[in-house]
Amino acid sequence: MRIRIRNGRIIDPAAGVDRQADLFIAEKIIAAVGRSPPGFQADREIDASGKWVLPGLVDLCARLREPGAEHKATIASECAAAVAGGVTSLCFPPDTDPVIDTPAVVELIHRRARAARQTRVYALGALTHALAGERLAEMHALKRAGCLAVTNAGHPVTNSEVLRRAMEYAASCELPVFLHAEDYDLRNGGVVHEGAISTRLGLPPIPAAAETVAVSRALMLAECTGARVHFCRLSAARSVALIAEARKAGLPVSADVGICNLRLTVDDVIGYESNCHLNPPLRTLADQRALRQALADGTIDAVCSDHQPHDLDAKSAPFSMTEPGASTIELLLPLLFGLVHDGTLPLMRAVAAITQAPADILGIEAGTLAMGAPADVVVVDAQEAYTVRAQEMRSAGKNTPFAGWEVAGKISHTLVGGRVVFGT
Repeated sequence: MRIRIRNGRIIDPAAGVDRQADLFIAEKIIAAVGRSPPGFQADREIDASGKWVLPGLVDLCARLREPGAEHKATIASECAAAVAGGVTSLCFPPDTDPVIDTPAVVELIHRRARAARQTRVYALGALTHALAGERLAEMHALKRAGCLAVTNAGHPVTNSEVLRRAMEYAASCELPVFLHAEDYDLRNGGVVHEGAISTRLGLPPIPAAAETVAVSRALMLAECTGARVHFCRLSAARSVALIAEARKAGLPVSADVGICNLRLTVDDVIGYESNCHLNPPLRTLADQRALRQALADGTIDAVCSDHQPHDLDAKSAPFSMTEPGASTIELLLPLLFGLVHDGTLPLMRAVAAITQAPADILGIEAGTLAMGAPADVVVVDAQEAYTVRAQEMRSAGKNTPFAGWEVAGKISHTLVGGRVVFGT
């Protein structure tokens, strides 16, 4: 299939491109930008007049719930939601049932993802066996099976010696370590950021120190092991400062932030809004400002959806008893573009944070429209506004804190490997 995308504004931070041009696709790759290749005859044309043409989005964390929690969602349902949101590559954390700690589970997930024929799915391997934080997983075997990184997801590794040995093993495998930085003891069963709101609502608090202490420990261990560490879903201003200092010192660290922490604060929990029960928790306006500034200046590399679809029962109990997480993968692009429209983020930096930067962190060939790159493309009307309606979302999880929001950025087409997987 040869496709010509006509008259779009092509925005590709990886290639430094922002201009009006045509995009030509042939044999699953980008054949040319601007001038038609010799002898090119399009089998299909897509009119992108007045729209933006971007590299397909790369999402560093999306839970698809399969295997083990198919009552919440499936790989097929969430891959369909992903391409509706312009996500053409996504990372799948290992906290499934069974845990992704053997090549057999990696192959199961990749096989089901291929059968869905939607987005590209990359499984992340477990850092420790069964995510128990005690015995190291077989990282070499997981890498051979196709895992791009290792992580304990949200499960704690409380023993610092185990974490040190895990980092050393990962470094020997040339695998990045994705860390959810949280001190389990300091969290102490908390469900919301520690402060006036947690006191007023009578909810168990999570101090910012639960994150910053864990970030400090991981940075010290990264320094002594040489491991490449990626910090997942930072939420606190002090954590950002620690990452900035480490990067100045030359440590090979990177970081991302979840879209919810960029658009919501702990104030949104008022009223015991269970869709705002997240992990890491929503924090203060000052923390949010620090996260946004860090994203703008590059201290934080990437933005992810941290997509966590839930069934109705998971969010229907009293706040402390609900399960954390929000359904966000379809809203990643318009929610981030909201920060562009209001002047918080430069356009090229915002696009890079969901394309080039996460692709670089994973080491995959994605996040660019350069000639010869895989033809993963998103066509979006950045000005078209719409109201978020939970029941109209394609995800099986309707648990979004953004229901009723007016957002701008309507995706008209998503292509994966030169094949139109969303749009007509």
